Amino acid sequence: MEFKLLITTLIISLVVLSGCTNKNDSNQRQVISLKQDWKFTLGDQKDAQTAAFNDSQWDTVEVPHDWAIYGPFDKNNDVYKTVVYEDGETVPQIRLGRTGGLPYMGVGWYRKSFNVPENAKNKKLFVEFDGAMSHAKVYFNGAYIGEWPYGYTSFSLELTDHIKFGENNVLAVRLENKPKMSRWYPGAGLYRNVRLVYTPTTHIAHWGTNITTPRINEGDGTVNIKTTVKGNSKVSLLTEIYSPEGKLLKSKIDEILVKGENITNQDIKLDNPQLWSIETPKKYKVLSKIIVAAKVIDTYESSFGFRYFEFTADDGFHLNGKRVQIQGVCMHHDLGPIGAAVNKSAINRQLRILKEMGCNAIRTSHNPPSPEYLAACDSLGFIVMDESFDEWKQVKVDNGYNTLWEDWRKKDLTALIHRDRNHPSVVMWSVGNEIREQHSNGLWTMAKSLVDICHEEDPTRPVTIGMNNYEPGEVNKSKPSENKFAAQFDVKGWNYYADFKKIHEEHPYWVQLACETQSTVSTRGFYDLDAVPKKHYVRDNLQCSAYGNEYPSWANSPDVGFARLDDNPFVAGEFVWTGFDYLGEPTPYNTQWPTRSSYFGIIDFAGFPKDIYYLYQQRWSDKEVLHILPHWNWKEGQNVPIHVFTNYNSAELFVNGKSYGIRKKDSTKVYGRYRLIWDRIAFKPGLVKVKAIDKNGNYVKEATMETAGPAYKIKLISDGVPIKANGEDLAFIEVQIVDKEGRVCPLANNMVYFKVEGNGKFRAAGNGNPTDVEPFHSQKRKCFFGKSVAMIQVSKIAGEIKLIASADNLISGEISIISR
Repeated sequence: MEFKLLITTLIISLVVLSGCTNKNDSNQRQVISLKQDWKFTLGDQKDAQTAAFNDSQWDTVEVPHDWAIYGPFDKNNDVYKTVVYEDGETVPQIRLGRTGGLPYMGVGWYRKSFNVPENAKNKKLFVEFDGAMSHAKVYFNGAYIGEWPYGYTSFSLELTDHIKFGENNVLAVRLENKPKMSRWYPGAGLYRNVRLVYTPTTHIAHWGTNITTPRINEGDGTVNIKTTVKGNSKVSLLTEIYSPEGKLLKSKIDEILVKGENITNQDIKLDNPQLWSIETPKKYKVLSKIIVAAKVIDTYESSFGFRYFEFTADDGFHLNGKRVQIQGVCMHHDLGPIGAAVNKSAINRQLRILKEMGCNAIRTSHNPPSPEYLAACDSLGFIVMDESFDEWKQVKVDNGYNTLWEDWRKKDLTALIHRDRNHPSVVMWSVGNEIREQHSNGLWTMAKSLVDICHEEDPTRPVTIGMNNYEPGEVNKSKPSENKFAAQFDVKGWNYYADFKKIHEEHPYWVQLACETQSTVSTRGFYDLDAVPKKHYVRDNLQCSAYGNEYPSWANSPDVGFARLDDNPFVAGEFVWTGFDYLGEPTPYNTQWPTRSSYFGIIDFAGFPKDIYYLYQQRWSDKEVLHILPHWNWKEGQNVPIHVFTNYNSAELFVNGKSYGIRKKDSTKVYGRYRLIWDRIAFKPGLVKVKAIDKNGNYVKEATMETAGPAYKIKLISDGVPIKANGEDLAFIEVQIVDKEGRVCPLANNMVYFKVEGNGKFRAAGNGNPTDVEPFHSQKRKCFFGKSVAMIQVSKIAGEIKLIASADNLISGEISIISR
């Protein structure tokens, strides 16, 4: 034992002294991002897979690339007649804008040329795709390499056998998006990152580490690392663990004999580990190294977090021994005006806005997210419900996942788990959403098969699903325990109107989660002064009221949803549909045009909070919230309902100094339990003031709102987030139309023209209007209720970037930002 310890210490010392972890060593793993200089064309091309094909007339693009986001919008794009049973429909309707009204259908080809050096002859070469939308077929130097049809799945393919050393090599990818393949905008193209990976012949496999923290006690924690090594040789496996601050903490080395594949199991104990949590998302790093003759030949980096959690039937979710209410939102994968093309700046912006609201959880509805999205959740402190499918074998859309189910479900689900299992943010796997099989007797076995895959590949996390049938499968009314579909899942995920109390009484050991709630529809800045709850209400202007009390037939308002959770505290929490507006599903205007994006978001498509944002913030955060709605620009004498969202129990309203009384929250009223309401206030221009009152009757906080004058100038505001000169970061500039006093004009809709100077370029603009079909890349955008946003992409040269915004009859706005 002492001799083995001595040898291990000697090997580690030799590795450190020889400096063989250097990244420039030609024998080391090399990861090369394939971002620049792809050739792209729309439409099928004969022989485009061959190396000799002439692609000089094709467009040159950067990846990630979403070719369909550039439009144009058209109501005939992917229009079809269908019955959406999940929406309560019984007869077919022609649905417009369901997939965003964008031309995502068709074939797209990508080609990338690169040289493979002679010194790579003793290496293997792989190409990794984080996602390719969709039906990807991959060719290398004319040879067919492989395919992956599900556009959301990450995958890796080996290119080694077809390399031309010292010559030009051509990677070609054919993608095909079929009509009627999605219920929302799926994106199109190589919309996630692509990279080349050179490894030695004996190497750590793709997604080759499986890291868990099985034992966390006071004062110490055990890390278990299962490392998969491929090749054929005798090597040493050195595993190093680094602290969140980057300090080497512990290491372990094992000699292993690799014959095809070897999985090595190592336990490493650390003293006083820092726990990953929502408030303190501490991440550790693992470096896994393959050593031959005291020389590192391969290094693979992973990250993980120390945390432990459980779901309980009577007290919800616990993280690190503390009860945590899940305050989550569902998120589709598009990033607003830039579409589905992955961008870290856009992801981080979304999550920062949600975090400020008090959101602590994300459901990746209804598909695997990008790796960058989960990395951001790890770093910012969100827990994640990682979802795989929207459809199994029974058809929701003609060319949906039902066409892949038989051959690909296990491959896709396994790939998701292997890719994402080290993320501390991921606390459960979801295998579906409102799957139609839940309504059919006998098909619970399909659910079991997917749950079994999850348990086999990752026994550390529970499995859930979004069910919208509350007695699914083979239900015996006299024996409710025989509810076989729901019984397969560790966490019972209910969408909308589950009777939590009844289910709890019948199944006291079931863990319940509201995994899709509300579906409240609203438009930022538009107010219907009727201001009463409305179900599936439509208007000629194709907008929904921002009072936050309108909803489709299956849904409800936040007030109703809050009460249901408060009255059933054993439920683990909720995921609201949705955090942000997204492209497609423009309920309640599914049959009208132009409508190209949803109304469900708490935050609009441009990233501006709607009023209900503050209703959630008052409930979910520890901030002092006092928010007044609507705006104060009306016609003289109009009766205006004033609502106040606050976490204080009472407040007093003043208009131009006159008191309109004190309102207190009333738990006996649905719309008085979580908001304060003054029903009919006659409009007079001037100042509205609300003073919050504490439990002792003292004024403790006030908020004001003023009538704005005529539009006078454009005001530009940076979000203040530092940007790097990496050619990828985005700067988000808020555009406001303001009066002479600097007050936002809440009804302004001026067309604004953008010009960018310096070390950056214009990328896109948005305004939150679901009916605006101006292309997002157009350098002009109408403001919508006084606001829009411009997105500027940095170059690789550090320095000043200037945005100039102009409009007819207004003073222009200018702002400078610095990339570093």
